[in-house]
Amino acid sequence: MKKYLLLLLCAAFSLQSEAQTTASTAASTPGLSTPAKKKKHSFYFSWGYNTEWYTKSTVKVKQPDLNNDYQMVKVNAHDHKGWDQGVFNQQLTIPQYNYRIGYMIDDEKGWGIELNFDHTKYIIAEDQDVRVKGKLGDKQVDTTVRFSNENGFYYYLNNGANFFLINLVKRWHFYADKKQRIQIDALGKVGVGPVVPHVENSFFGKPNDPHFQLGGWNTGIEGCIRATFWRYAYLEYSNKLDYARYSGLKIYEGKARQAFGTYEMILSLGVNIPPKRK
Repeated sequence: MKKYLLLLLCAAFSLQSEAQTTASTAASTPGLSTPAKKKKHSFYFSWGYNTEWYTKSTVKVKQPDLNNDYQMVKVNAHDHKGWDQGVFNQQLTIPQYNYRIGYMIDDEKGWGIELNFDHTKYIIAEDQDVRVKGKLGDKQVDTTVRFSNENGFYYYLNNGANFFLINLVKRWHFYADKKQRIQIDALGKVGVGPVVPHVENSFFGKPNDPHFQLGGWNTGIEGCIRATFWRYAYLEYSNKLDYARYSGLKIYEGKARQAFGTYEMILSLGVNIPPKRK
């Protein structure tokens, strides 16, 4: 038994010596390098509220059983903030909210990916004169209608136009004090994903059955300023541009489609889970 233990000890010392020699040779020999430095990772999550402005949009309507195939040309729309009526006196998910879940793949270089969701509300403005062009019944029309509830018209993506993106994220460090009580970063984001609107509408007095649906796709670009406090909590202000194309939106006896651009401002509170310190 003692002989076996002695042999094992000799083998261990021999392997250790060989490993040290190999490492020393690799460090001193051109063309050979030490193992790559391990990347550090971090996670973050945020919740906030937003406001939007929309471009004009043409809503294209098809109702085959009614012989309708027409367009509502360049309609105006607005958001419905909800948070301007209070945040804590109602459910947190009633106002226009947003959340972000991010994973920094390389924390030092600032590259990451993110799940990005905006609960935005899109409402065609009431009491505007809308040009209707196309076929109504068996007639070709090019006329103007008053878009109002009284006339049997409304169009809400009021439980959400609902932009969902999978983003590529790049972060730049601007400032951090030595004790890391505060850190200022800028972030750029770009992504693409589906839209999941809640569709509620009525055209010419014919309402649909309101519901959620997978309704198209969107792409967006976002710029943010983030202030992180004591490494874990942060406040983030964002500006975002989004382009969304909606199709197959269910209406009474038919479907509608449209596309519009969005400018969005967002203020969020977040939690950061930084990499472990050495």
